[in-house]
Amino acid sequence: MIPRYARPEMTAIWSPESKYGIWLEIETLAAEAMEELGQIPEGTSAAVREKASFEVERIDEIEAEVKHDVIAFLTNVAEHVGEPARFLHKGMTSSDVLDTCLNVQLVRAADLLLVGMDRVLEALKTRAKEHKYTPKIGRSHGIHAEPTTFGVTLATFYAEFARGRDRLVAARKEVATCAISGAVGTFANIDPRVEEYVAGKLGMEPEPVSTQVIPRDRHAMFFATLGVIASSIERLATEVRHLQRTEVLEAEEFFSKGQKGSSAMPHKRNPVLTENLTGLARLVRSAVTPALENVALWHERDISHSSVERGIGPDATIHLDFALHRMAGVVENLLIYPDRMMENMMRLGGLHNSQRVLLALVEAGVSREDSYRLVQRNAMKTWAGEGPFLDHLKADSEVTAKLSDAQLEALFDLDYHFKRIDLIFGRVFG
Repeated sequence: MIPRYARPEMTAIWSPESKYGIWLEIETLAAEAMEELGQIPEGTSAAVREKASFEVERIDEIEAEVKHDVIAFLTNVAEHVGEPARFLHKGMTSSDVLDTCLNVQLVRAADLLLVGMDRVLEALKTRAKEHKYTPKIGRSHGIHAEPTTFGVTLATFYAEFARGRDRLVAARKEVATCAISGAVGTFANIDPRVEEYVAGKLGMEPEPVSTQVIPRDRHAMFFATLGVIASSIERLATEVRHLQRTEVLEAEEFFSKGQKGSSAMPHKRNPVLTENLTGLARLVRSAVTPALENVALWHERDISHSSVERGIGPDATIHLDFALHRMAGVVENLLIYPDRMMENMMRLGGLHNSQRVLLALVEAGVSREDSYRLVQRNAMKTWAGEGPFLDHLKADSEVTAKLSDAQLEALFDLDYHFKRIDLIFGRVFG
């Protein structure tokens, strides 16, 4: 993992020390359960708790010879525990350890991701309320449409990330299962109560039916959820990037003292953070298709999924964790320019009121087709730079035959567009 895009808290979950520590806990808990059931000698689990240890370098050394990571791990642990180690892994298969460990790691990763989601949500909520009534032009197809507020824009992102949080909670639950069911998942050589005990101690649920491996549809949902969240990050990052363009400049990333934007052009202030977030989103989404393809394993099991998960597990969660906190920082420190928003809105000479004029003519008895024609012909004059839209409407005899100057002027009241803002905020923020 590239340290540039990683936070230590998430990276630690995927370290060899963390992985083998979880393996040891699974094996020890299984021994405790078997001892309570009278299936191995009394005192075995206490001896394991007291003496068990491992060294990553030693495991690697043994694996180089035996070509099997779980056997190498058990051999190294046995070197510390001694004779009682013969009861470790009794009736279990490698997937019992590997799959349960992976799910523990994904649950822990999800918990950290939820912290990041909460920080993004709080930042969006704070800035949305700050700019609840800050007017800006809404754009469709990148073209001026009708007025909205910057607060509403941010509220749309808050609602989207809130949905993403709900999905992540569901995805966490989906992978919070434990399988200690032995070869081909039949419990032939291990008591199902061992699985229930281990699952309970780990805060997980027993896998209802495993085929020696935990079904990978669970993991597919998990990584697909990460991909959706990454796309939400990219949508917000893209919005900031567009708003920061020189011709728009309604908002921009914070530019710190001493920061440099270009090695060649000293004047540059580039949206580097949100561009970086766009790239990180692509990396997270790159895990989705492999996770989906992992679902279809051969018969009871194969290990075609293993190499995939060793890569996408750390990569997707570490990248998304980093991206969430970077996104939160962008929103928290975003520079917002209300005057520029208003200036941009007025650049088209009031054309954002065209629908209001259209509807007013319809209500005055003009057919919709004729109303559209009258409004469009005056709008196109303003579009061509020939003066304010309202002036053209007042000079059009067909328009003024139905609407007085006072009525037309009333149609250009900006506050009209904001009468439902409270309703929207109530729906989003409660």
